[in-house]
This record gives sequence, C-alpha cells and structure tokens, in this order.
Amino acid sequence: MFLSRTEAAALPRTPTPPPPTRRRTRLWPMLGPAFVAAIAYVDPGNVATNATAGASFGYSLLWVVVAANVLAVLVQTLTAKLGLATGRDLATLCRQTLPRPVTRGLWVQAEVVAIATDLAEIVGGAVALNLLFGVPLPIGGVLTAVVAFALLGLQRFGHRPFERAVTGCLLVIAAGFGYTMLDAGVDPAGVVAGLAPTPLSGDAGVLAVGILGATVMPHVVYVHSALTPGRYGDAVTAARTRSGRGGCCGPSGSTSCWPCCWPAW
Repeated sequence: MFLSRTEAAALPRTPTPPPPTRRRTRLWPMLGPAFVAAIAYVDPGNVATNATAGASFGYSLLWVVVAANVLAVLVQTLTAKLGLATGRDLATLCRQTLPRPVTRGLWVQAEVVAIATDLAEIVGGAVALNLLFGVPLPIGGVLTAVVAFALLGLQRFGHRPFERAVTGCLLVIAAGFGYTMLDAGVDPAGVVAGLAPTPLSGDAGVLAVGILGATVMPHVVYVHSALTPGRYGDAVTAARTRSGRGGCCGPSGSTSCWPCCWPAW
C-alpha cells in the first residue's frame, strides 16, 4: 500500500530521540565559564591571605583554605546550574523575585565588591611588574588596566576567544604556583595534619575570616550564572519556559520536536 505525500504528512509523527552525544562534548561548553569564574579565585587577595596564613601559621590553617574552596565550588556549581535551568542570570532572577530595596542592596554590594577586587588586581599587577621587570608602579597599573580592557574587548568576537585568553592566563598562574610549590617543598605529614580542623583565636581567626572572604565573592556568582545560559543550544533554554515549549512543540501539544517538550526543571 502506497500513500501520497499529502497522506503521509497527515500521519502522526513518532518522536525521534537526538543522536547520542559524548560526555566530553557535553562537558566542553561548560569549561569556558568555569575557567572564567576560576580566574577570580587566584587574584592577589587570595594569594596574599593564603601566603600570610602559611608564613605565620604553617599548615595549621590549611583546613580553612580547603573548606573555603569547597564552599566556593558548591556555590559556583549551583549558580551555573541556575543559568542552565532558567536561561537567566542570577541578577535578573533577583530583580524579578525580590523586593526593590533588596535588589538595590544586592546591586550596591556587588558593585562595592567588584570595585575592591579591581583595585586589588590593579595594585597586584603593578607590584608584579615592578618586582619582575622593574616597571614603575604607576606605569604598571596603567599597563594592567590596558590588558584588562583588551581582554574584555575580545568578547566582540564571541565568547570563545575571551574564554581561551582567560584560560591561557589561568594556566600561566597555575604553572607559577606549581613551580613555587615544588621549589619550596611540601611536608606531607604537615599537610595531613593541617587538614584537621583546629580552634581559631587571635590572629589565626582574623586570617581565617580573610581567607573565607577572599574566596567567596558575590560578583563571580553573578558572572558565572550569566555565562552558562544557552551553552547547550537555544532549544534547551526555551524548554524552561511555557511559552518556549509551546512555540517549539507545535499545535495541539504535538511532540514532533520532543527535546523542547521536557518539563521545566
């Protein structure tokens, strides 16, 4: 029995699952935002507090560093999932769901933290250029600012060039940290002992608060949630909203485009 083209088009369509994707293919779009967020955790403020803690108290505050970074990983994972699941960044969702005085307070907080972080980056870059190449501090600060704006300018060519440049900077920093650690030497017994929580008092308590404050930064939470939407395609993002699902699935609840008909998570 043969059907005409019109009759065949009228038959209900069987949903066709998408072709299987490799785990590496699904993970790769997330690495760029993760590296952009990670660069904020190796800024001069983190280095200064952690180095001061090690120079003053040895490995005894290592558990504070580990706990702060575990907390940061949890927060960044949640904010990345928020962008994927909703298609919106954290700042937009806060404005849509929270009272106006609260959103204004959050905005002021994020701006103050970002400004303080920028000052640390500029001063840290100027000091680094002065120590490495003898560049005067004012000129080093200007050069650091120029490089920062040049990196931001890469976003005009898409998110990939910017993320690759940031990843390259992160690898250079990681290589420097690795060389310094190997050159200084590590005491395995001291590392194991430092992972056990100990009571904090005096200067140790102040440094512990500084380590925690330098590790968890609100502006990075906002940035990470803004970088992940749409990484797996607009169809996935559209499926998070009722209008997106209705526009994609067709009339009468047709499931001919079934990936867009997943429930909103």
